[in-house]
Amino acid sequence: MDQLKENQNPLGTEPISRLIFKYSVPTALTLMVNYLYNIVDQMFVGQGVGITGMAATNVAFPLTIIATALGLLIGDGGAANISLCLGRREQETADKIASHAVTMLILCGAALWLVCSLFAPGIVQLFGATETAFQDSLMYTRTIAWGLPFLMVCTSLTAIIRADGNPQYTMKCMMAGAVINIVLDWLFIFPCHMGVFGAGLATVIGQIVSGSLCFAYLRKLKTVHIRKDALKLTSSLAGKILSLGFPSLITQIMTATVQIIMNNLMTIYGAQSVYGSDIALSVYGMMMKVYQIAHAMFVGVSSATQPINGYNFGAKHYDRVRKTYKTAAVIGIIISVIWFTVYQLLPGQIAGLFVSGNPLYKECAVHCFRIYMLAFFLYGLHMTTASFFQGIGKPSRALIISLVRQAVLMIPLSLILSGRFGLDGALMAAPVTDTLVFILALTLAVIEFRQWKKKGF
Repeated sequence: MDQLKENQNPLGTEPISRLIFKYSVPTALTLMVNYLYNIVDQMFVGQGVGITGMAATNVAFPLTIIATALGLLIGDGGAANISLCLGRREQETADKIASHAVTMLILCGAALWLVCSLFAPGIVQLFGATETAFQDSLMYTRTIAWGLPFLMVCTSLTAIIRADGNPQYTMKCMMAGAVINIVLDWLFIFPCHMGVFGAGLATVIGQIVSGSLCFAYLRKLKTVHIRKDALKLTSSLAGKILSLGFPSLITQIMTATVQIIMNNLMTIYGAQSVYGSDIALSVYGMMMKVYQIAHAMFVGVSSATQPINGYNFGAKHYDRVRKTYKTAAVIGIIISVIWFTVYQLLPGQIAGLFVSGNPLYKECAVHCFRIYMLAFFLYGLHMTTASFFQGIGKPSRALIISLVRQAVLMIPLSLILSGRFGLDGALMAAPVTDTLVFILALTLAVIEFRQWKKKGF
């Protein structure tokens, strides 16, 4: 009977490469559509409002990362626990974890909206707004605050629905929201002349649609079920969700911290350069928006391995876990090399999509892309490795990779190098960090598999 049940779950039987493709492509596309909200805002604002408007949307971007971080904390933590429980045949616990995740998602979403609404002026100052972009930044921040809880819902439920075996559904939800966002962006900014407020309003409406569609799927879950008696939080199950989701939270929070610090460095050292603070700030924001498309591919691959690794590790199928990691690592490096080539060869063309007819803006974009992305061909491995450790229930190892990359290396290096070399020094921190973290991730993976070999796994 146990063998029959196992055969019903493709995570334990289907070829690894097919599973990674099946789970990663919809997830990556979902995230790309999610990031498309910000990219489309930036493009329409750049063409319809100008560089100051682009700087304003860039200032608010860390809030999107923070909302994503909270969504991943609950979603990845819940999904990883659900996969481990299903692999161990603990159906009741899996149901309770899914139910707890829903309650935690609602509470966190409401809290985030309240904080952003009450403290918007202080937030935009902290996030690096220039004097010329302050009012637009404040308006945009107050507007998008209404959509952040729905962004959290999409991010979190994407992981849980993926673990349920239907990643295609979230892709459709996000695409519906994206189409609405794109149409309304054009309508609000150009015919209606609503500026950055129109861009923010279009984003909020699209996020509400996507979030509502994702939430509606909870009634259709197949491998787990939302139970009313399990919606009340308990410290033990909530702790399990937070424990396995914490590395994802830290990764995103540190990403937001890096964004905030770099915003301020672009403002300070951009003013000392030929480009000026507004151009440097808007170029860095544009570069990070484009980077998110590549990042979505890495997240798609690494997130796809979580349910595969979790189920098979729980079922003690260690050979399948090894193969999953190796396959995902190779895919991650291939994606890294492709995007490295794009960033080095086509930065001017990318910049032209956002601002046209400004030679200084284009020159700044080419300069920043080529320095910041100098070691991007190594980028993919650390995300694959962190996801591997989350999937097998060792979040502390994943946390080490995240903390070293952002807190130990990226943030201190950007501050130290910018103090010595100005704008170029701040940009140079990224390739140095990417190289060192690649070595760290590879070392941790080798050590882990050697320990398995000694234990006879």
